[in-house]
Amino acid sequence: MIRVRDASEADVESIRDIFLAIYGKSYSHPQFYEIPLLKKMVYSDDVILLVAEDEETGRLLGAASVLLSMGAHADLLGMFGRLVVHPDARHRGVGSLLTEHRLQRLSGRLHLALVEPRAVHCYAQRIVIAHGFAPIGFQPMKLLLDERENLTIFVHYFNGSLKLRRNHPSIIAEAYPLAEMAMRNCGLDCDAIVEEHPEVYPHDNCFDLEELTAEGYTTLLHFQRGRVRHREIFGPIRLHHGLFRVTSRQSNYLIAREEGHVVGGIGFSLDLLEKTLRIFELITLTDRPVRFLLTELIRMSMSLWDIEYMEVDVSAYAPRMQRTLLELGFLPVAYIPAMVFHEVERRDGIRMARINVKLDRNNVDLIPECEAIARLVMRSFIDRQVVPRIEEAIPLISLFRGMNEEQVRRVAGRCSLRVFQSGEFIIEEGKTGDTTYIILDGEASVSTSNGHTDVGKVLPGECLGEISLLTQASHSATARARTRLETAVLPHEELIRLIHLRPDVGVIVYRNLATGLGEKLIRSGHKD
Repeated sequence: MIRVRDASEADVESIRDIFLAIYGKSYSHPQFYEIPLLKKMVYSDDVILLVAEDEETGRLLGAASVLLSMGAHADLLGMFGRLVVHPDARHRGVGSLLTEHRLQRLSGRLHLALVEPRAVHCYAQRIVIAHGFAPIGFQPMKLLLDERENLTIFVHYFNGSLKLRRNHPSIIAEAYPLAEMAMRNCGLDCDAIVEEHPEVYPHDNCFDLEELTAEGYTTLLHFQRGRVRHREIFGPIRLHHGLFRVTSRQSNYLIAREEGHVVGGIGFSLDLLEKTLRIFELITLTDRPVRFLLTELIRMSMSLWDIEYMEVDVSAYAPRMQRTLLELGFLPVAYIPAMVFHEVERRDGIRMARINVKLDRNNVDLIPECEAIARLVMRSFIDRQVVPRIEEAIPLISLFRGMNEEQVRRVAGRCSLRVFQSGEFIIEEGKTGDTTYIILDGEASVSTSNGHTDVGKVLPGECLGEISLLTQASHSATARARTRLETAVLPHEELIRLIHLRPDVGVIVYRNLATGLGEKLIRSGHKD
């Protein structure tokens, strides 16, 4: 029999041994390896720490925690900490028992709980799904072990908390598909209002930057904007919690001054071991220092601290802040309905992340309930890498002729990048095609009759595979890279889906494809 109980001081060495057995010495959270820090967790009022024990032998088989202080201003939000089961005790239902007991302990105590199972272990995802959690996001590259790993994110609601949710959040278009999917997973109809072109915070660099001081602390407390009444950014720490609590939780503030006067501050938590940074508060006297503080924090995170993953929870009712963060490289990774408690209602939040390292798309083992939301999030990060490269080549690309900047981004956002080496086949005569390739750099040769008759070459800015898109027929020729070839890959399914949403884009795309095809035919000697 397995018994789940509260951890005691006598358990801390066994808990540490379980973490060592699973992660070796590579785990990035030292509190699970250091006895004094584990003891502190046992006695903390902000942590529930449970262990699973074999009643016959008295051996600890697993451990799990809940962090109760993840929200601020009585948000009644908790975070399920890492669940660990000793390798020798797997497949005995230990993880399910620990999850069930954590939920029992929280009923009547919190309004919602979040959990972040690793994307490489589908069994952890299955456990939380089986206990009523809903998938609401996917966080690429968030966890650092031997290498950076992806995390899923789920939510569980207690005590009718969704009935307190404020309706009709106002969100940017880039967050809407994620919001729709997350709300549906939580049993909600999507009632979000899309703000296509919200105003952003202005560029203004006429400030001096410094770390928080006692004098700056007092001044910031007098500012109203950015505090409880008008929160745009959420987090577990608030300035009014006091300097001691702020500094004791590895957190700090950067202060903006103008002519010697404090005009704003940004609060953030650093984890130098895991190379992550979380923004938890932004307080300014006017709009002017907002973008300056965000930009300077990004600069310092990369140049001084080598931060690889940055995160911020932003109000789903603040499209101006959402758009500003998007322009600074943050992308939506999770949508959390009823995330924070404000006065008499709960408000939605959007988790946005910025990744400062190369994206790894392969490190996943997802259950079906997580696959769609992971694809959606990953697509936005892939787009972030692809769009700038395509924008460099826009003057050459015939497909984008006549498009405005917004239309170009819509099409470019559906592409991915692919490199072909010299001699490698791109398309083959007689085979069915479902992709158009836009040449960004290099040259391709085109031939017919299984490669025996050369009919021309394709240059940067031109397309390959467009006939199969226009006619639904098999490829009429073979194309092979003459040099190293960099291409933008546009799946036909993605383009058709975009055209259904944006017929104005479709008219230009099909016109340009037909024109480009005609130019290639004329160049190859076909005059008709």
